[in-house]
Amino acid sequence: MTTQTKPIELHYWPTPNGYKITIMLEELGVPYEVRYVNIGRGDQFKPEFLKISPNNRMPAIVDPEGPGGEPISVFESGAILQYLGRKFGRFYPSDERERVEVEQWLFWQVGGLGPMAGQAHHFRNYASEKIPYAIERYTNECNRLYGVMDKRLADRDFLAGDYSIADMASIGWVKSHEGQGQDLNNFPHLKRWFDRMLARPTVQRGLEIGQEHRRNIANDDEAKKVLFGQKAR
Repeated sequence: MTTQTKPIELHYWPTPNGYKITIMLEELGVPYEVRYVNIGRGDQFKPEFLKISPNNRMPAIVDPEGPGGEPISVFESGAILQYLGRKFGRFYPSDERERVEVEQWLFWQVGGLGPMAGQAHHFRNYASEKIPYAIERYTNECNRLYGVMDKRLADRDFLAGDYSIADMASIGWVKSHEGQGQDLNNFPHLKRWFDRMLARPTVQRGLEIGQEHRRNIANDDEAKKVLFGQKAR
């Protein structure tokens, strides 16, 4: 089993995409160091961050013990999960059929659940102008995706059968279901999965990291304008 001597640098802010990586690192039990990227203050546009995340989005990691023992940086949450899963041989199967199952649901989250839930949350709660069409469109699409997830979980405990990076990728988004206009009582299989996920101490710890910083943003009007797209960046 691969071991980690030097801490992995995690460039992070407490959002659903950030939670994916804190949960994974907590599950792996490897040393890591959080470096906060305050997206409400524009830290994501700083040159030093853009060197490792050219799309100015967190999370990103720098692994000082990358391939061949040399440092490597990785951006995009799905790619980070895959990298860590391969390196440590956990939560991301090596068997091709099992790996495909995980990858399908990982990319379902990256390409569907995350963007649609994020848009629903934005237009319902933070847009400077309430646009009924946008609210209805994204709330309904988010509802459809919750239904897909509910159906998938009707006969299994986790999205790909065994607990995997696909589950870690989705939990942070489902955690914000109320802000997306969704009621988990309408999705009983998804609700059982949600409760099962939150019962894991590692998931609880991953979701808690940086919450004090998030609370500070909630009390900073200028930061909220930047964070929720109401002010040019």
